[in-house]
Amino acid sequence: MFGWLKSKSRKRRKAVKLDREHLEEPARRFLTGYLKANESRKPHFYRAVEDVSKNCHPAELNMESEVDDHLIAEKTSQMAMKMFLDRKAQVHEDDRVGNFVTDACATVAVAYHRAAGVYVDDEEMRELGTAAVHLLTMATSYTNARDVSHDDIKE
Repeated sequence: MFGWLKSKSRKRRKAVKLDREHLEEPARRFLTGYLKANESRKPHFYRAVEDVSKNCHPAELNMESEVDDHLIAEKTSQMAMKMFLDRKAQVHEDDRVGNFVTDACATVAVAYHRAAGVYVDDEEMRELGTAAVHLLTMATSYTNARDVSHDDIKE
């Protein structure tokens, strides 16, 4: 049993190290940009993280237990990390929109790693992850409210 706990702790430390190396700076940049944005620009941040999140949800996983929630969060984070790394390799430094979306991918990856409990031993990343989760929650609420109001208009 203790071997399993050590193995799990080792995997978390490795994931935190990778996230710090690749995701921390772009996620902080995205969240800081959101905080500095005026109310007319904030919906761009909401749409970006919501779109990335939707594109990263693993379709093959449709489970219902808390353990399954952990797996879904981990898989979603991994997919967002892959999307981030792919975009980072392709997007030019002067492409503002491309970098904005790339930073949104990093933010989504951090949010789902926070949700998966990866940052339990790292206070700084836990705080960053909490901020990313809050933004993703607001984005989902914003998007759902907009979808409902558009459905009302169509009827």
